[in-house]
Amino acid sequence: MSGLVALLDDVAALARLAAASVDDVAAGAAKASAKAAGVVVDDAAVTPQYMSGAAAKRELPMIWRITKGSLRNKLVFILPALLIIDWLAPWLLPWLLIAGGTYLSYEGAHKVWGKLTGHHASHEAPAVEQGPEAEDKVVRGAITTDFILSAEIMVISMNEVADQSFWLKAAILAVVAVMITVVVYGAVALIVKMDDIGLHMNQNARTSGGRSFGAGLVKAMPVVLGVITAIGTVAMLWVGGHIVLMELSALGLPWPYDLQHEVVHAVEAAGGVVAWLVETLTSAAWGLLWGTLVVGIMAVVDRVRGKKDTLAH
Repeated sequence: MSGLVALLDDVAALARLAAASVDDVAAGAAKASAKAAGVVVDDAAVTPQYMSGAAAKRELPMIWRITKGSLRNKLVFILPALLIIDWLAPWLLPWLLIAGGTYLSYEGAHKVWGKLTGHHASHEAPAVEQGPEAEDKVVRGAITTDFILSAEIMVISMNEVADQSFWLKAAILAVVAVMITVVVYGAVALIVKMDDIGLHMNQNARTSGGRSFGAGLVKAMPVVLGVITAIGTVAMLWVGGHIVLMELSALGLPWPYDLQHEVVHAVEAAGGVVAWLVETLTSAAWGLLWGTLVVGIMAVVDRVRGKKDTLAH
């Protein structure tokens, strides 16, 4: 009887350990995913552009192919590479984060200046031609873009769980990879098909209210995409700027982060929301400044190489 009781105690202990591990993975995944929000929103805003011109019946199959490619990017290529780097050369992670933050700041600043100058040069893809070869080309382009964004998501997430054990870290990052991919491409599928849903309702609804709602959906989608793109741009500048500030400080250049900290500290008496808002805005401002510097450098490089500046044509 005592042996059975001991066995039950062991089983209960294992169950508690498993439950704690699941809780740790869930908590770590939520924390890591929150910091990657800027890239996630941009990913959701970018991908629908690749569907431009595609036949309606091919949109969901194409999104499914891109979703599988995104999971392959994260789980087969990026996750093992990051775990190996974290194991063998953890000193590389701050530099990867600076590179990632710089890329986000550059993309955000490029979009801002493109909007201000009236030229939009980003991930936009040409209209999809008919035929499997053209579809394959578009899918490959979307998966390539996803690889860059997925790398940023995973590097940011890795930094958020850097203090965890190797296997817990691997589990958290795997959950983040799957969860973010499902959220992003689920949202993309909904966005891409929303106008079709609205058109169907407008043509087939039995009530005038239903038809009006369907027509409203069709008219609203360009606005929705514009809002998502704007939010994604601000989020990229915020996250990118914050990453660069933090990592430059860790690598021995603390004054930009210290300056931000003094500004935030000065408004803390006004409340936590105000302090958070000021920190967010100053991070975004730094991201815009840092990204604008990179935009300028890239413009000079393009001119030296004889390539037309995308913001000047």
